[in-house]
Amino acid sequence: MRLKNSYFFTLRENVKDEDSVSSNMLVRAGMIKKSSSGCYMMLPLGWRILQKIEAIIRDEMEKADSQELLMPALIPEDVYIASGRRDGFGASMFSLKDRKGQPYVLGPTHEELFAIAAKMQIRSYKDMPFSLYQLQTKFRD
Repeated sequence: MRLKNSYFFTLRENVKDEDSVSSNMLVRAGMIKKSSSGCYMMLPLGWRILQKIEAIIRDEMEKADSQELLMPALIPEDVYIASGRRDGFGASMFSLKDRKGQPYVLGPTHEELFAIAAKMQIRSYKDMPFSLYQLQTKFRD
């Protein structure tokens, strides 16, 4: 890939609306672009680096005999109510209702779903140990 023909740029000056040093450096390096408060676009260079990091993590997790899975981003609100953590997240948790009126939330974490997945597998102590993991961000997958 020729740099001349690629979508790549750097900035010399600090970005005014960036709060953290790390995000400011990522913007200046041409890896991300802020689209709104807390929301970023992964630019081609940042996207490529993220994919390489994920490949390293997947390789190491496979060496440890762990199995990857993918949890949904939208989770029935009942899962968090049953665990007692819905109130802890409060109004800051993004929620919506589907066309049937069922409440869903944007899962801030997936511990509850991992517990449900483990419960499906474990019938006796002989079913353990096993290892599951996921790589997920809120902007894709």
